[in-house]
Amino acid sequence: MTGIATSVDAARVELLLNELRLPGVKAIWPKLAAQSDKEGWPAARFLAALAEHEAADRTRRRIERHMVEARLPAGKTLATFDFESVPMLSKAQAMALAAGDAWLKAGANLLLFGPPGGGKTHLGTAIGLALVENGWRVLFARTTDLVQRLQVARRELALESAIAKLDRYDLLILDDITYVSKDQPETSVLFELIAARYERRSLLITANQPFGEWGRIFPEPMTS
Repeated sequence: MTGIATSVDAARVELLLNELRLPGVKAIWPKLAAQSDKEGWPAARFLAALAEHEAADRTRRRIERHMVEARLPAGKTLATFDFESVPMLSKAQAMALAAGDAWLKAGANLLLFGPPGGGKTHLGTAIGLALVENGWRVLFARTTDLVQRLQVARRELALESAIAKLDRYDLLILDDITYVSKDQPETSVLFELIAARYERRSLLITANQPFGEWGRIFPEPMTS
């Protein structure tokens, strides 16, 4: 009779965990329950072990979701970046940026300049990847592609909403900003995006031209 009652209780637990949407607890509770019974754990220890596992599982699943939505190019990590090719940046500096605590909380921006093939996209992607792994939300976008999407939103009278949706990301990586066409509609939506995030949400921008030459991207002096 005891065995039947135990089976009924176990089935009821499974149903309740499904209803409560606790997949982490559901996966581990039989093993922990057996260990708890064998070692005579207090109830509080058993519950704490279940809660810790559920919290860790939720963190893992959240990072997996954020990794997918970040759209980062594959295979570009800090471990594979050639720091010797960029002597002005140390690995320690990059690791500090990857932690993100100080500059992302302050809404600061990071600008990576250099000639084509110099590793800007690799470094920016690697920092973004590390930030996602550390719990931050990141979105990588080719600047030209994002500008085109924002132009469509403007034509549909939804630009403000489109920019607001990007606020969910702690960091927006704008890759190859200097490839944006210099016509007024494109530079206008790009400027509105940058202005909307100013000192609130961070940007990581890669460019072939140094900041002093951004007048070629934003022809109007007030914009640049």
